Amino acid sequence: MSLIPGLRFGEFQGFPALLISTPFSKAAISLFGGHVLSFTPQGFDDLLWMSPTSKRPPDPIRGGIPICWPYFAKQGQPPDAPQHGLVRTMQWSLTHAQQNPDGEIVLALAPPEVPGVSMGLMLTMRVGRALEQALTTVNLGAETVRFTQALHTYFKVGDSSRVTVTGLDGLTYSDKFDDFNEHQQVGDWSLFGNRDPGRSDRIYGNTGNRFDLAAGAETRFDLIDPVGQRKVTLTTVGSKSLVVWNPGEAFIKTFADLPPDGWKHYVCLEAANCGPDIIELGVDDSHVLQQTISCSALTSH
Repeated sequence: MSLIPGLRFGEFQGFPALLISTPFSKAAISLFGGHVLSFTPQGFDDLLWMSPTSKRPPDPIRGGIPICWPYFAKQGQPPDAPQHGLVRTMQWSLTHAQQNPDGEIVLALAPPEVPGVSMGLMLTMRVGRALEQALTTVNLGAETVRFTQALHTYFKVGDSSRVTVTGLDGLTYSDKFDDFNEHQQVGDWSLFGNRDPGRSDRIYGNTGNRFDLAAGAETRFDLIDPVGQRKVTLTTVGSKSLVVWNPGEAFIKTFADLPPDGWKHYVCLEAANCGPDIIELGVDDSHVLQQTISCSALTSH
């Protein structure tokens, strides 16, 4: 399809990408996986982190915002299933592009039909002062379907050991580093909190159930990055879980596509429906998982 002002094909860190420029921000999106590689609001450094040792297609991209669908991790799948679903290693298509009067860019992308999966998927995005993403799943089959999913966002930080995340106090989480046993969050999240300091692989459940999702109410989390002098705000709708992941200094060495010091430079906050929070769709039903990412300067008190 023909491109529009503010949108062109190019490269980002060696990956072929759609390059977006608005009066408020810049972004880069790979059609391989429908994968956002970069989002940089005016006046700030990139909000997303890309691994400098990421593999190249056909292997999955490490960093940015991978799309995990129609399952998260290998939930409900055989051991040899691809990690985090099927669409992140598919070539997506750009199906719609427009420039709004204020210069914001709106896009729609879709993966090809997934063999054996009776669901359709579409990703819509609005790039402007904030980055908005909406992942829509439609049941195309004749029976009820169940699935899990995530927008697996790698947030770039100045020093992960000094980051805190608000909005989780009092929630119960299952801890992958503790055989998925459940614990309760006390206060804000930090990588070096009192429980199992130095690493995090947690699924916080019922994050959206504190609000009336039918009314479109948002769940909000703030990532406070004192070294980067900024507050990154993540708001979600249609997400019952939040995954908070940083492998820490020891476990990161098991990843070939992450540098040994990579854990210092990112924190993953993943708007998800996973663990016990499985989405069930009747015939012709649809579900939307939406997230909005914005940034503000961190003011000292």
